Amino acid sequence: MHYATRERAGRTLAKSLSHLRGSDPVVLGLPRGGVPVAFEVAKALDAPLDVILVRKLGVPWQPELAMGAIGEGDVEVLNEDVVRHANLPREAVDEVRTKERQELKRRAEALRGRHPHAPLAGRTAILVDDGMATGATAAVACQVARAAGASRVVVAVPVASPEAMSRMRVCADEVVCPFVPADLGGVGGAYIDFHQLDDVEVTDLLARSHEKST
Repeated sequence: MHYATRERAGRTLAKSLSHLRGSDPVVLGLPRGGVPVAFEVAKALDAPLDVILVRKLGVPWQPELAMGAIGEGDVEVLNEDVVRHANLPREAVDEVRTKERQELKRRAEALRGRHPHAPLAGRTAILVDDGMATGATAAVACQVARAAGASRVVVAVPVASPEAMSRMRVCADEVVCPFVPADLGGVGGAYIDFHQLDDVEVTDLLARSHEKST
């Protein structure tokens, strides 16, 4: 199974989320790649769209390998197995953390602009990404959503590894994923077009969603 684009993946994913339409949901895309997917989900559910800001902590010499992730509100999850296997000194972890916290702050300012956070208190938070390899980033996003008062947290992705699915079942109230290959390899392998998004593409989608809801 392959998806042509993130938008197509979002439309496919939305079909598996129709049962949440009446749960007062807020759809939260993980920037950048999760936002085009989340835009389609929010449109299908007639729900507000926002971003949930987290940053992956990548191993310095292999940035795609997550040793953990951080989120707004000083939330952090570390994968101690990865840190130990990579033989990473704490100084190296601290350096990556500092760099990613700076980027987290920059993204919050760049992506949200003048638009406020979508309120989550007492609502269903649907966390959407374009895929999950380890689940570390989504695990932090779950904590951020709960800290913001969400009464229910749903993680929804078009593709995920079996390991990430197992991890999410501990973190989220519900996990929705239509494609769980036995050997994922990388999330990009599930897409024909998996281009790197820039901030402009993300802010345009957020602006379009905001216009529809006002």
